[in-house]
Amino acid sequence: MNTADNADFGLLSPATAGTAASRLTSDSQFIQAMLDVELAWVRVLADAGYAAAEVPAAVEAAASAQLYDAAGLAARAQGGGNPLIPLLADLRAAIKQSDAPAAAAAAAAVHKGATSQDIVDSALLLMAQRTVAAVSADLRTAAAALARLADAHRGTVTVARTLTQHSLPSTFGLKAANWLAGIGQAGVRLDEVAAELPLQWGGAAGTMAALTTLTDTGGGEGTPLELAARLASLLGLDEPVAPWQTNRLPVTALAAALADVLAAAGKVANDVLLLSRPEIGELSEPRAEGRGVSSAMPQKQNPVLSVLIRSAALAAPGQLAQIQAAAAGAVDERPDGSWHVEWQPLRELLRLAGGAAAKLAELAGGLVVHEDRMAANLALTGPLVVSEKIMAVAAPLLDGGVPGAGKPKVQALVNESLATGASLADLLRGSISRGQLSDEQLAALLDPTNYTGQSGELITRITSHYQEWSHS
Repeated sequence: MNTADNADFGLLSPATAGTAASRLTSDSQFIQAMLDVELAWVRVLADAGYAAAEVPAAVEAAASAQLYDAAGLAARAQGGGNPLIPLLADLRAAIKQSDAPAAAAAAAAVHKGATSQDIVDSALLLMAQRTVAAVSADLRTAAAALARLADAHRGTVTVARTLTQHSLPSTFGLKAANWLAGIGQAGVRLDEVAAELPLQWGGAAGTMAALTTLTDTGGGEGTPLELAARLASLLGLDEPVAPWQTNRLPVTALAAALADVLAAAGKVANDVLLLSRPEIGELSEPRAEGRGVSSAMPQKQNPVLSVLIRSAALAAPGQLAQIQAAAAGAVDERPDGSWHVEWQPLRELLRLAGGAAAKLAELAGGLVVHEDRMAANLALTGPLVVSEKIMAVAAPLLDGGVPGAGKPKVQALVNESLATGASLADLLRGSISRGQLSDEQLAALLDPTNYTGQSGELITRITSHYQEWSHS
């Protein structure tokens, strides 16, 4: 069999294929993360005097993922239920076969006091932390672009749509700012979760018993908890309060943060897909050679960036549910199957978030806004788009001294305009005297640009709130 037959290049995952997140979560990168944990641990042991000073160099020479067969490890992992077991055997063999002065001692020191779950959990979160850094960078790029859109279009009046229908005037700047609010909130939370990803280090049953024996008899310095703290610091992971084999909340927190990123990105994509329909035509995706083409219809320019972001967002809830179900099903001191089922959905969420963030950065940075179409679509509803304001201003003028009596009169005028196509401006002019409301005041009342509320202030508040984060 060709070795490529065992590889997944993402042909059925266009939302994630070829992205930094896909590369950073490859099997090779996970192997490297496991090797990085094992190497960091022997460095901790050597620094504390529990292993010879020459041991780390001997392990480092064999701690490269390129030296190991990922397909073979995957096949052999079925024997023990996780990939660390065959990798550890190969790592020890590679160290012994080297000409390093401390080869035998290094092979014996590797993994001392640890268990496979310690390595796999810590490596997964180490890989996640590295991947989140790439995701976060793209989210910041997208956020900065959305802030520029919001500021540039703070005065671009458009129609707000609620329950698919025209509702009130708004601005495209506020829409972009609201996109930014979602992306910013999700991005900040993801950064917070990534900064708190903890080391897992508890030994076979979470008691640190083997490590305790080592520190009691090994002649070095440092307690088990102190050594674990040093390892966490060396890896850049958070020091845990205690081992968390069956408390899977660190994993569910990360998964939830990634799912929130995808939900926020999906909202942007959903709006762009709607507003780029030819019959609406308010937005267009940035063009690129070969993108958006149809195999049969050469006239089409498909909004592929938004399509792929939306596909990633729709896939996220299922992956999150799997991880939460696994956490809920954890038993004893090492879960039987529920631990194992976390790995792939967590990796998939990392890839989906990474793919969506990368495409969102490009989408936001190149989004084309068609102000003329926004104005034309706003005009479809005419003065009725400010009927809320009309009711507030005109109803008291028509109440005849009876509070509340003017509301049904205004509603009747609106209904007549809708039913007959008669101008609402003319109907109002015929019902309200110029002494009560001048022609200039009536024109101002019906002008949608005068009824965008606090849009400008809201844009400023949102963009200011996320400015420091998006440029950090």
